[in-house]
Amino acid sequence: MPLPTAKGSAIGEVLVRASLLTKEQLAEAVALSRQDRIRVEEAVINLGTLTEAALLKGLSNYYQTQFVSTDRLAKAAVDKPTLAMIPRAVAEALGVFPVAFDPKTSTISIVTADPSDQDTLRNVQATSQAKVVKAYVARPRAVKSAISRAYGGELGAFGWMDLELQGAMYGFDTVARGKIGDASRRTEETQPRASIVAEPPAPKPKPPPPPVPARPTTDPGVVYAFDEVLELMNVFVGLIESERPDLRGHSSLVARLTRRVGEKMSIPPKITGSFVAAAYEHDLGKMGQYHLTALNVSEYEGHKVAAQKVVRTPVRWLEAVRLPAETAQATLQMYERFDGRGFPEGIAGDQIALGARILAVTDTYADLTQNPRNPFRKQLTPNEAIEVLTKFKGQIFDPRIVDVFQSIVMGEDLKARLLADRYVALLVDPDAAETSVLELRMIDQGFEVKIARSADQAVEMLMQGKIDLVVSEIDLPGKDGLTLLAEARGEGWGKEVAWVMHTKRQGRAEAQKAFEHGVIDFVTKPAAADVLVAKLKARLDRSRSQKGQQGLSGSLKELGLPDLVTALSNGRKTGALRITSRALSGEIQFLEGAIVNASAGPKKGASAFYALLELNDGQFAVDPSFKPTERLITDSTEALLLEGMRRLDEGRDGR
Repeated sequence: MPLPTAKGSAIGEVLVRASLLTKEQLAEAVALSRQDRIRVEEAVINLGTLTEAALLKGLSNYYQTQFVSTDRLAKAAVDKPTLAMIPRAVAEALGVFPVAFDPKTSTISIVTADPSDQDTLRNVQATSQAKVVKAYVARPRAVKSAISRAYGGELGAFGWMDLELQGAMYGFDTVARGKIGDASRRTEETQPRASIVAEPPAPKPKPPPPPVPARPTTDPGVVYAFDEVLELMNVFVGLIESERPDLRGHSSLVARLTRRVGEKMSIPPKITGSFVAAAYEHDLGKMGQYHLTALNVSEYEGHKVAAQKVVRTPVRWLEAVRLPAETAQATLQMYERFDGRGFPEGIAGDQIALGARILAVTDTYADLTQNPRNPFRKQLTPNEAIEVLTKFKGQIFDPRIVDVFQSIVMGEDLKARLLADRYVALLVDPDAAETSVLELRMIDQGFEVKIARSADQAVEMLMQGKIDLVVSEIDLPGKDGLTLLAEARGEGWGKEVAWVMHTKRQGRAEAQKAFEHGVIDFVTKPAAADVLVAKLKARLDRSRSQKGQQGLSGSLKELGLPDLVTALSNGRKTGALRITSRALSGEIQFLEGAIVNASAGPKKGASAFYALLELNDGQFAVDPSFKPTERLITDSTEALLLEGMRRLDEGRDGR
């Protein structure tokens, strides 16, 4: 009998034939799928009959293919040429997502819930013009989310995560195990669940209450545009902070750092988003004499008294917005101390909300590195700030989070030095809305961005050094941007800095004067931020000297091997990446970003690469002078990483 395709309820037959479900379990899953209008695979997971890992592993064995977990698919970075081979409309219609393309063999790799559907594979082949289609199996909901994120730029597409992961992290059961006819179930197409635990139906039906705005919850089954809420909070808080010179952009920085910690700790994206919201709201209503961080309020009585008066103010300000409960919890408890001597409740250790423990670290770090009025009365370097956080581990800060945060800071620094393409840009513009958009686009392209609202403030920052690029408006408070430029060119701290005028002025005289002082461009507003940033980065890349290129070394705990490989590949680097650990040593060879060979003990080629990918501890060193002499690996970097991660997933599932 031919293998059935896995569309609609037919997947149930596949699950029974693969001995993954009994007929009774299938009947229950089919009933739920029809009620909630979801696929049978999702119903099976929602009922708790199978975990995602067990489902995918069983299906991959049945279909004789490989599987890709939701976690790995959420982290996949697919290049634009590969995405372009299958337009979004086709990907959505077929339920497929392209993950890699090997031009040497003309093979396109896709993930789909239906890897045996020959019609789908033929359509993919015809659309992509690839000679071979390689299909992996994935959870249908994950495929849909991958399409939304990669094609539509929906950052919150993976805001849901499987309930088992959240339950394991927070120590409670998040899956309602009630009967499928339970009146408390809601479909995704209607409204969010009122509770993550099923409640018994009321004895008598009551008239529905007047409609009220649905409250975002942390239920991973609820999908809503929370990323848009965060973007709005970013702009809103940025405008408020624009009136406070020492803290402009502070909350945006805290939000970015908080998100990085969440990603590093593998916290579900929905929960991480709630912590990011806390980072945006944490200073609302606290615009007093002091900037109130976990460190400041612990060390200074004046700061403590001020903080006790306003600790609940940010939550009250945004109470009508109905942000997730984790957001309020993180904001309210950010002044608790790990040793229990904080406020308002005096709780300690893991009793303090995870978001609050993270926010205490990220807010303090941002203050130390950004605010010249911090307790040290100067902006500290990243290393100096980490030393301060380390000093108060176990007292004010959670030691585990400080360690994670340190690895992030050190890892980012390593990656920047590895690629040698991180630029520090100074935006000089009194318009907070204008700089907010440009700042976000520059950060996306790897810039470190500083903001000045006046010429005098810009001079102070330029005198500190380490500025690669200035993007300045002409109309500034006090002296104008052209005067600032002329002054900078006459000083050592501004003589060689790349300069761009980004201004509302359109006069020829202003442009001529700017070019006389050596600007690299004169751009009239409004200008597309994406295009402007791409041009600026390209100009800086071309002008950066390649002299004195040296190797780099570090710890895999600071920068993991997948990140190292991706950075070297994206940077089109040539050389050898050598790894040393107690378990195994070897090297990966690159030629213009492509992995051409690897060795690990007796293993060579791709098998050696997969063996090295299992290492998460040890040391690495990059030798840029090395030139590969042979090529044993022809697969793309994306394909190698995808296969390597799949093997890691399969190995963990088998233990």
